[in-house]
Amino acid sequence: MTASDATPEPVDTSRPHPARVYDWWLGGKDNYPVDEELARRILAADGTAVRGARANRRFMHRAVRTAAEAGVRQFLDIGTGIPTEPNLHQVAQQAAPESKVVYADNDPIVLRHAEALLQSSAEGSTDYIHADVRDPEFILRRAAGFLDFDRPVSLSLVALTHYLGDQEDDVYGLVDRYVDGLAPGSFLILSQVTQDLSPEGVAKAAELFRRSGTPFHPRSLPEFRRFFDGLELLGPGVIPVHGWRPEPVDVAAQAEGVVPVYAGVAVKR
Repeated sequence: MTASDATPEPVDTSRPHPARVYDWWLGGKDNYPVDEELARRILAADGTAVRGARANRRFMHRAVRTAAEAGVRQFLDIGTGIPTEPNLHQVAQQAAPESKVVYADNDPIVLRHAEALLQSSAEGSTDYIHADVRDPEFILRRAAGFLDFDRPVSLSLVALTHYLGDQEDDVYGLVDRYVDGLAPGSFLILSQVTQDLSPEGVAKAAELFRRSGTPFHPRSLPEFRRFFDGLELLGPGVIPVHGWRPEPVDVAAQAEGVVPVYAGVAVKR
């Protein structure tokens, strides 16, 4: 369902939603008391939450610019979240104005903000699909009406895979199904929460998410690296998110403390 023909579902304000919790951590206004309550409780248990959310956004910016500078002009962002400027299409189209961007998310709040997501450069274009990451056939089919999958596409699932389980969601098979649909030269951009770097805090945060009804699956370095099997990792490889091709703001942010998030970017050859 694209933004142009989608009918917003009723927003469930009785349960927190990860996109709205993330929005609160980023200082956004598109969240409800139930989201703020969970966001504050997680932050109290794991003081890295806010700087982790901000580090994730900056990583997305750097990774998208890297793909654009490599010549990629098509972007598929799944688990889009609530728009926070600069958003992915703004980053991509600043680097390459003719870029085409497709967003996909299942939160009706994000759907209601699709108009902001669809503000494109004059040379480029954007589209939005209201759908769940667990339905790759649907997302790829709808995206194919907008993107040319015979040419490289940059696929981003930033801070998303930790909401997907190994067994119940077949997360590795799911990512593989998306990558299988991409042409050679395509990029895969991922970040994922880990307990490796903050065992106690992340364990508490994961439990709070689960109690709220949101599955949460931190992964170790080998488990995260597995997502890139068969692909060519770009330097510096899989690394804590602050360290992936850092800019001065990222170097400075490292002084604030650890961020228990791994990041990586790979190319399909």
